[in-house]
Amino acid sequence: MNLPNKITISRILLIPVFMVIMLAPFNWGELTFGSETILVTHFVGALIFIIASTTDWVDGYYARKLNQVTNLGKFLDPLADKLLVSAALIILVELKLAPSWMVILIISREFAVTGLRLVLAGEGEVVAANMLGKIKTWTQIIAISALLLHNLPFEFINLPFGMIALWVATFFTVISGWDYFNKNKQAFINSK
Repeated sequence: MNLPNKITISRILLIPVFMVIMLAPFNWGELTFGSETILVTHFVGALIFIIASTTDWVDGYYARKLNQVTNLGKFLDPLADKLLVSAALIILVELKLAPSWMVILIISREFAVTGLRLVLAGEGEVVAANMLGKIKTWTQIIAISALLLHNLPFEFINLPFGMIALWVATFFTVISGWDYFNKNKQAFINSK
């Protein structure tokens, strides 16, 4: 197994660790930043999410640089992204830090685009991530990170950055989903 795929698998293996730390009923205490307090478990969970998210860029970089792009990597990389983002969003709903309708919309788009890619793959077409898809992914990661950190970096200026970022991520989620389906509508038009 090559280095990029090992990095991707490490991202997948971090997901249950992230979930346990965020949801387990143990208490490591609290951290206070100015007037805002966050559970240590939430802070550590947010850091794990951020580290796991950045490995998405790292594995892609090494796959291209070392010319080690594989079918396994093409399968595992988007799967790891979707699992990590979905787990984080569902946890945010459980913690009442994100509205469920936005999370449902984001996760539904991921299922729909994955289904579209499967249909196209059955016809021999491979749909690579486009710029809108990459923007969607990074806006989601930024929003989730801010919300997992309970908006701490922006609490001092009383700006609900996490929710603003989630609205932006939801916007790009819808737009990029529409773009995928619009550009590949022939898969449905030409179907029997």
